[in-house]
Amino acid sequence: MAARTGKQFLQGLRDGRALWVGGDKIGSIADHPALSGAAEAMAEVFDLQHQAADVCLMPDPETGEPINVSHMIPGSHEDLQRRHRGLEKIAEYSVGLMGRTPDYMNVTFAGFAGRSDEWAINGNEQGAENLVRYQKKLRRDDISLTHTIVHTNVDLAKGKYPVGFDPVQLHKVGETEHGIVVRGSRVLATLAPFADELAVYPGGPMPDAAGVHALSFCIPMDAPGLTFLCRDSVSVNSNRFEHPLSSRFDEQDAFVIFDDVEVPRERLFIDANLAVYNSVMKTSWWPNIMQQTMIRAQTKLEFAYGLATRMAEAINLNLPQTQQMLGEIAMFAEFARASVYAAEQAAREIGNGLWACDQRPLLALRAALPTWFPRVNEIIRLVGSHNLLTTPARSALADRKLRPLIDKYLLGVGVDAEQRSRLFRLAWDFTGTALGSRNEQYERFYLGSVGRNLTVAHTAADRTRANRLVDRFLLEDLDEPAVPQAAVAAS
Repeated sequence: MAARTGKQFLQGLRDGRALWVGGDKIGSIADHPALSGAAEAMAEVFDLQHQAADVCLMPDPETGEPINVSHMIPGSHEDLQRRHRGLEKIAEYSVGLMGRTPDYMNVTFAGFAGRSDEWAINGNEQGAENLVRYQKKLRRDDISLTHTIVHTNVDLAKGKYPVGFDPVQLHKVGETEHGIVVRGSRVLATLAPFADELAVYPGGPMPDAAGVHALSFCIPMDAPGLTFLCRDSVSVNSNRFEHPLSSRFDEQDAFVIFDDVEVPRERLFIDANLAVYNSVMKTSWWPNIMQQTMIRAQTKLEFAYGLATRMAEAINLNLPQTQQMLGEIAMFAEFARASVYAAEQAAREIGNGLWACDQRPLLALRAALPTWFPRVNEIIRLVGSHNLLTTPARSALADRKLRPLIDKYLLGVGVDAEQRSRLFRLAWDFTGTALGSRNEQYERFYLGSVGRNLTVAHTAADRTRANRLVDRFLLEDLDEPAVPQAAVAAS
């Protein structure tokens, strides 16, 4: 099939998946008020790859068919630069608000296939072969893939991962002629309504778990026994004037229940193999996927800086404290840009021919973002003040009696009343609506909490130079006092 269009994507959503939003079991995803806006936005993402084919598409290395560049298994520094341009184009579409556009999982599985040798340990050669074969299907059929990798929280006193056997957590319950049967639950399937298939793979090692929890596979969203319970929708099914972001960028999040789901053997990558499960995410996953995630974050920060600056200019807000707050966002955006640049410049081959970024600057950036993004939202709301709440609707602007009054009393500096309303509506949708709140929560825990990411940044840090600087003093020979140079000269 190769790279799909938006129309083909929407047609692919017409299946029999068991997906609920609130009390509604969804029949047609593309037509439901809570989902139609984001479905259309995702279709536009698929169309975008054709509109910007020179940046977003590349030939499949085996068939020559056009595929999205996010499926590339990078084999050089130049490949990473090419992938960067495609990832940036996709991130710009949603200004970084959609963290699970399909390129995220495309990059993930390209990295898995590029280091299939990591998956082939401990007798898992067949699982590794299945994974490589699936990655080819993913790119050639242009599948919209989501994942669920977080274990359900029941009793955190026992830890975040299963200890022994836990019937609540996803586990293998048996085998069939064609595969295995799994039961249990997982979170958090972001993009569930807009995905064609669901991936399960390790979120991190679980050394004390029973082997039946060590699973990885991909299955269609309408697999029998698979149920998705979505959170309350934060989408506003309205025109894009009133709700420029929440009308289209609610990618949704879902709790996933596996009620005796059969996984075909050819879709199985890890089958109750703890040694593989506990090792495959340790080395190559972070430096590969972080290029996509941090390009998205950089894009979002740059959008926030542009938005806050335009707000201040629209009301001529030039106070020193305002300039300082705008400088904060500019600083965050520049640190993000510099981190991505440094990581790509120091990219290297990380095994089996796969090239990836230097993870050190990206891990540091990842640890900072959960505090940066809430601060950015706070700054935008401080700059906007009450102006965020004085934004006439399009119908009011279209009223022949109201429009002259609005034009007279709600104009800005260099912008008319309509542009002013659109600007501050955009800012409120970014920070103050239900979508803005969901996205702040998302950023606070994206790829782990602040504590976890700081711990990872520390444990993964290269301490070679730091140790050398300290050892200069700790290893100095202090048995004999140093002789002052003046005394040497006098003698």
